[in-house]
Amino acid sequence: MLERTERTTDRTTGATGTIRYMPGFGNDFETEALPGALPQGQNSPQKCNYGLYAEQLSGSPFTAPRGTNERSWLYRIRPSVRHTRRFSNSAYPYWKSAPCLDDHALPLGQLRWDPLPAPAPATTFLDGIRTMTTGGDALTQVGMAAHAYAFDADMVDDYSFNADGELLVVPQLGTIRVFTEMGVMDVEPLEICLIPRGMMFKVSRLGEGDVWRGYICENYGAKFTLPDRGPIGANCLANPRDFKTPVAAYEDKETPCRVHVKWCGRFYVTEIGHSPLDVVAWHGNYTPFKYDLRTFSPVGALLFDHPDPSIFTVLTAPSGEEGTANVDFVIFPPRWMVAEHTFRPPWYHRNIMSEFMGLIHGQYDAKEKGFVPGGMSLHNMMLPHGPDASGFEKASNVELKPVKLDHTMAFMFETRFPQQLTKFAAEVETLQEDYLECWDGLERRFDGTPGIK
Repeated sequence: MLERTERTTDRTTGATGTIRYMPGFGNDFETEALPGALPQGQNSPQKCNYGLYAEQLSGSPFTAPRGTNERSWLYRIRPSVRHTRRFSNSAYPYWKSAPCLDDHALPLGQLRWDPLPAPAPATTFLDGIRTMTTGGDALTQVGMAAHAYAFDADMVDDYSFNADGELLVVPQLGTIRVFTEMGVMDVEPLEICLIPRGMMFKVSRLGEGDVWRGYICENYGAKFTLPDRGPIGANCLANPRDFKTPVAAYEDKETPCRVHVKWCGRFYVTEIGHSPLDVVAWHGNYTPFKYDLRTFSPVGALLFDHPDPSIFTVLTAPSGEEGTANVDFVIFPPRWMVAEHTFRPPWYHRNIMSEFMGLIHGQYDAKEKGFVPGGMSLHNMMLPHGPDASGFEKASNVELKPVKLDHTMAFMFETRFPQQLTKFAAEVETLQEDYLECWDGLERRFDGTPGIK
């Protein structure tokens, strides 16, 4: 397996080094942090080298078809039964799960927010999660939740795993280090990472700054996979070789630690005397990964009309209905606009899917003002939306020559489920009360006379 390396700097010590990754999506990987730690020819020998314990982590039922069967074998200092002791009830009051029918006074409508307020001092990644919307049902493993996060402190002796779903993390401001059971990922803005359901992790900060901010899609349903390309063929969109899975890395730490668990929408904590990130070697295909959104190879209209946004799908979590996603992760990256005789921004539309959008960088081409990096919008199922009035005027009258849409990166969590607004999202001070005014200039133009107006 060809490994790839990235330079990294520890913000606490200033030390520089490299982090290694293995390329490919859905591959069967193998990796060891100590020579000979990974058994060969079998999964569970009578005795493992280095006194390690063999343990399987399954991301699918044992009898799932080979193409969707996911499991990894971990060789660790202690088995996971030693990483959870007696649980106590815990609370993260701003992290909600579907179904969530919070009591708030905000009625149905198209909504948009500025970035989250700055976090209180010493806020960790877990403490800084704020649920904006939920859809589906975490208990029956369908649907998703859209969160935003803002934090300014590292998880040092605190660890977590989420039994309700996998976490797709989208940094917007500040590079994060995600240390999982299966290795370390450094993830900067314009990259994403995925933490599988049930996998231990902690998050810390890299670089300088006052706040680390971003978005999370918590996917309760079938795990994210690459979409079928259909007539596009074998290449473009997100190519498998650009996904990076970490190599084995472990903490050998014998100090008091806490493991925070999300299970069926409730939170629990357990006290242990060591780090649970103690996997010295592993092999399998149930893995975390990161992906650089700048490696997405977009396709588009070469002659006329604006294609559906589905051509920008990076990852999809399928539902039981073909062609209807539990949730899609879609991006709107830099690209050339060349279509003739065409209104080039996204058209006005109503949609059976619900769209939660965020802006990582730059400006979104359908909104001339008001949608800022770190901001969010929600256009729920069947509610009309589209370009603002100034964006419509500009796109309707601009000279249609080839234009590079550059210095931009927006994304969308799109789901088949209606997204219920949380009380936090309904009442946070960054909610834009005047969002609907962006369409006020779209006046009647019809006069009954033939010809284009």
